[in-house]
Amino acid sequence: MTRCQWAGSDPLYIEYHDGEWGVPQHNDRRLFEKIILEGAQAGLSWITILRKRENYRRLFDNFDAEKIARYDENKVNSLLADPGIIRNKLKINAAIKNARAFLDIAADFGSFDAYIWQFVEGQTVKNAYKSMQEIPTETSESKAMSKALKQRGFTFVGPTICYAYMQSVGMVNDHLIDCFRYDQV
Repeated sequence: MTRCQWAGSDPLYIEYHDGEWGVPQHNDRRLFEKIILEGAQAGLSWITILRKRENYRRLFDNFDAEKIARYDENKVNSLLADPGIIRNKLKINAAIKNARAFLDIAADFGSFDAYIWQFVEGQTVKNAYKSMQEIPTETSESKAMSKALKQRGFTFVGPTICYAYMQSVGMVNDHLIDCFRYDQV
């Protein structure tokens, strides 16, 4: 079975590649989770975040944006003390700020899903890359998304993070054409 090269041999990475990466996601809570985790990943490898994801879910109230938006300094300090997540104060504070912006967007558009998918006109962009080297790190759509999210109060949402997010939630299909998942998602 041929997979995208980045999946490697780590069982967690393979499970993520085979079952989640590139699958169109429309659940607001899962969309919120992914945007927070993509921001936490900045400067790190994705496998580091995958290994800590269950801790993030537990410590961040299963990514309930309403709860996270109310986190105070005591909660931030408890998060900073827990080695189960990336203990970066800027990233933790960004999650709180992003929760507030997420709730505002969901209120304005009826859902975050309705807002975020507009950057690909509501449809997955199906690319046809033959090698990892062909896959861009950002696109005009991810740049537009980054700019729009920042204007609405988000942080840790640069164009590269936004493109990784788009790949993760299935807004773009960047499975390589010889990958068994390419035609499935």
